[in-house]
Amino acid sequence: MEELLEYYNLLVNRTKTDFHRYLYTGIDWQDHLVGLTGPRGVGKTTLILQHIKENLNRNTTLYVTAEDLYFSNHTLLSLAKDLVDKGFTHFFIDEIHKYPDWSRELKLINDYHPNLH
Repeated sequence: MEELLEYYNLLVNRTKTDFHRYLYTGIDWQDHLVGLTGPRGVGKTTLILQHIKENLNRNTTLYVTAEDLYFSNHTLLSLAKDLVDKGFTHFFIDEIHKYPDWSRELKLINDYHPNLH
């Protein structure tokens, strides 16, 4: 998990916040579960990283891409449990559609960890 945290911090640190897509203010970030869809390259990842950088406690938030090699030996569900156990409040998963059986695990994360956004 330490490598995931390193990559997360690297990505957030290099995210620019001088320009926001129009959708930025249209998302209700307080919702328990938010999904963003759209074609590649329109700024979904940047939008998420900007929100984290500008609004969330980075010590209780994690952004990952489901394509990361970490998930060849770990599940999203087990990572979510570890995060909750460590006091995390926000968990962002990019490229989730590339993770096998993603919808079932996402439902379980939502069911088992109601305080994790």
